Amino acid sequence: MKRHPHLQPLSDDHHAALVLARRMRSLPEAAANPVDRAKAWEGARARFARELEPHFRVEEKWLFPPLAAAGEQALADRAVSDHRRLRELIASPPERAVEFGEILHRHVRFEERELFPRAESVLDLATLEAAGRAALAARKQP
Repeated sequence: MKRHPHLQPLSDDHHAALVLARRMRSLPEAAANPVDRAKAWEGARARFARELEPHFRVEEKWLFPPLAAAGEQALADRAVSDHRRLRELIASPPERAVEFGEILHRHVRFEERELFPRAESVLDLATLEAAGRAALAARKQP
């Protein structure tokens, strides 16, 4: 699906999130030994802090409130709830990696298939542009 150019930076972030989700879903098979599993989980936590957390903050500030104001409260609430759950899981032990990966995968698919298309149809250009600028700026933060 062709994404609005201003939402493209957020959509691009989703590719990296899906890669991380796939890795976490297959972690028990890929890292059978507990030490390797713990290292992989720590790597996932670092990626979450560096990539996903800034992405979440952009969406929570620049995209979800305008969506709710445009009558799409249920979509915004689901997205915020997913973010909250993913934050809880990433703070958990490595045994939660598969669950984290499954929820992250479903969340990205939800945003790409439902939330973003709706945002493109109900939000004005200035709001989409602000979200895109914020996403690009978040990538530049150390």
